[in-house]
Amino acid sequence: MKQSATFIPTLRETPADADVKSHQLLLRAGFIRQNTSGIYSFLPMGKRVLQKVETIIREEMEAANSVEVFLPALQQAELWQETGRWYSYGDELMRLTDRNNREFALGATHEEVITSLLRDEIKSYKKLPLNLFQIQSKFRDEKRPRFGLLRGREFLMKDAYSFHATKESLDETYEVMMQAYTNIFTRLGLNFRAVIADSGAIGGKDNHEFMVLSEIGEDTIAYSDSSSYAANIEMAAVNMEYPKSEEAVKEMEKVATPDQKTIAEVSAFLNVSQEKCIKTLVFKADEDFVVVLSRGDHEINDVKVKHATGATVVEMATPEEVKELLNCEIGSLGPIQLPASIRVFADNAVKSIVNGVTGANEEGFHYINVNPEKDFAVEAFADLRFVQEGDQSPDGQGTIRFAKGIEVGHIFKLGTRYSEDMKATFLNDQGRATPYIMGCYGIGVSRVVAAIAEQFQDDSGFTWPDAVAPYEVHLVPVNMKDETQRTLGEELHELLKSNRYEVLLDDRNERAGVKFADADLIGIPLRITIGKKAAEGILEVKDRRTGDTFEWNREELLEQVQQFFKK
Repeated sequence: MKQSATFIPTLRETPADADVKSHQLLLRAGFIRQNTSGIYSFLPMGKRVLQKVETIIREEMEAANSVEVFLPALQQAELWQETGRWYSYGDELMRLTDRNNREFALGATHEEVITSLLRDEIKSYKKLPLNLFQIQSKFRDEKRPRFGLLRGREFLMKDAYSFHATKESLDETYEVMMQAYTNIFTRLGLNFRAVIADSGAIGGKDNHEFMVLSEIGEDTIAYSDSSSYAANIEMAAVNMEYPKSEEAVKEMEKVATPDQKTIAEVSAFLNVSQEKCIKTLVFKADEDFVVVLSRGDHEINDVKVKHATGATVVEMATPEEVKELLNCEIGSLGPIQLPASIRVFADNAVKSIVNGVTGANEEGFHYINVNPEKDFAVEAFADLRFVQEGDQSPDGQGTIRFAKGIEVGHIFKLGTRYSEDMKATFLNDQGRATPYIMGCYGIGVSRVVAAIAEQFQDDSGFTWPDAVAPYEVHLVPVNMKDETQRTLGEELHELLKSNRYEVLLDDRNERAGVKFADADLIGIPLRITIGKKAAEGILEVKDRRTGDTFEWNREELLEQVQQFFKK
């Protein structure tokens, strides 16, 4: 491809509204352009990278016996109403009405559509298992689109869905897909981890996220420093023994704590450690209010609260709701003498507290010498807190460390979550109607491009891995008005193309400095400069990733290029 014939609008200055390096470089190198907030056009160079990512995904999905389909992006509300997600998915679901006042959604995900398709077509266990995938645009009305392709309102996604007659069959496919995802992200050259995760609005159990390690990641990964254990911090289990103090149990006493509201303020005022304080929070679990307790130096994990309470949606109660419920401010909350209708859940660490401190549900007062189960009732003790760095790893090997990650893939065991709601059944081997057992497997394809861009860059621009680079070779004649350089450049362009290399020829009448700066910015792995030594058949070569430079003879070009891409 001749550079003069394609569209690569590079920028010298960094766009002011681009916060992260991948976004800045994708704009500066002319790979993407913003249409509006969270919505982007892929320009020719960006599209080539995107297509190469798609190709790797397709190859690995087909190797995993997943078959490609293409489902509608416009989905009727009735399907989402069958599962209840029309009401529970939230404001991210883009909804619209047609001229006949029928309600639709722009596809944020396709569980309902694929389930409705299979319930109409697959009636016997003999047709199972079946694994279908697609690569298609998705739409989510993000409240705060940011970081370019990493969090947008329209994005490209690969989503796959498997249907099974037995849980054992689902387990087998889940492992196959786990390996397929590992193969995909390995081939893309990414530094990633597969981590235990929460299923969120999708539903189901047993799921893993694939996280690309990056300081700009919005997710925190908790991993063991001595084993392969890794989990999203929301799902990282706390598996610790909390030794109980041998001190004598004292009688509870109310004390004045004027203007002391936070755990830090109360512990300092009463001269006790935060470990002896009991933090009290009120959550709304579906339609019920519950009280959740943790040790003062721990943070309550709302995902674990959701699982412990069995709720579909859990959120913090507002100050107004707390005031109406308990007639006190949040800074004075405690579990003593609560209304009988309010369930109390406590983190495991609370059980070991002896003579602790907690709010008195009265402004300016706390209780001291509080002892769980003696002075207040708890419905259930459970793991309800966030893991902390330095905690013992849940698998018993090593201690927990934290890293930031960008989620690029997520796999779920959905079970019968959708098939039961949608009455999607097949006849099993005994002739009985049975709901499909399902799996779901997603990759954010456009997000993967941004994640690669984050990991493969330097101060001058991109350093794309071979597998996804927009071109393999960048030919740069320094002076297109020099007939020797121009002729040799065009000759090498045809030679490399005829040997199936992807080549970009910079045939622009630009200064050498502009050409070299653009070449570094675009980041094609191998740059071959045709300069002053062209008449001697000497080519100046640069390895874009290492910065190493050397010379090749024209006669040995094909052999050297072949060796370069074997590295």
